[in-house]
Amino acid sequence: MTISHRRHGSGEHKVIVLHDWFGTTAGWGPFLDYLDRSAFSYAMLDYRGYGDRVAEPGDYTLAEIARDTLALADELGWETFSLVGHSMGGKAAQLVLAEAPHRVRKLVGISPVMAGAYRLSDEERELFEAAAQNFTARRIILDLVTGQRAKGVWLDRMVARSSATSRVDAFAAYFQDWAGQDFAAKVAGLELPVKVFVGEHDLALTRELMESTWLPLYPGAELEVLANSGHYPMYEIPVAFAKALEDYLAA
Repeated sequence: MTISHRRHGSGEHKVIVLHDWFGTTAGWGPFLDYLDRSAFSYAMLDYRGYGDRVAEPGDYTLAEIARDTLALADELGWETFSLVGHSMGGKAAQLVLAEAPHRVRKLVGISPVMAGAYRLSDEERELFEAAAQNFTARRIILDLVTGQRAKGVWLDRMVARSSATSRVDAFAAYFQDWAGQDFAAKVAGLELPVKVFVGEHDLALTRELMESTWLPLYPGAELEVLANSGHYPMYEIPVAFAKALEDYLAA
């Protein structure tokens, strides 16, 4: 099966990019305009039930994302590659690492969900579960993770895009999987370059959460707090974030 994906660049350093719960391969904002396409080759994968694969049936799990990611790498002939994952995609990227640690050159998490279970209060879980069919809930979540600093126009556009480019059943199933899964033991202690970016205004995936979940798992992992950003640096600070990401990948 051919894995539908989008390519950016033709450089030596191969990078597979995994999007967030609300996003798709087309949901990276102006950030894509500032990537160095001569130094890097980016392959961006839509999950089943999302984007260009919205009609493709699936289990809608992180394990399925990991299998599709490795199948895409095989299809591209990429024996080794770096992984970049945003939010839910950060957890999926860790599962790819667990399945094929010898193939991953560097791992980057952008406001990433941890490898362990994501603990939510009853009220928070109710909000997140409602988001599959309740677009007001999606807007509340987006407003929360961007520090309640975003304009309503942007929030409305993000909600409209997420609802138009994802299946309700897929959106709901992925939430249950990324929130409930705990595979931290599978990646604990793996030695490779790991960088975590977190926005200073993200009220959900905070610096403190990264310090207690991501950093203890990976020896030598680095954390960078992005100023003037929340959960979506690719929209909030695209130029600065493109530089920060590629400076790390190139180091």
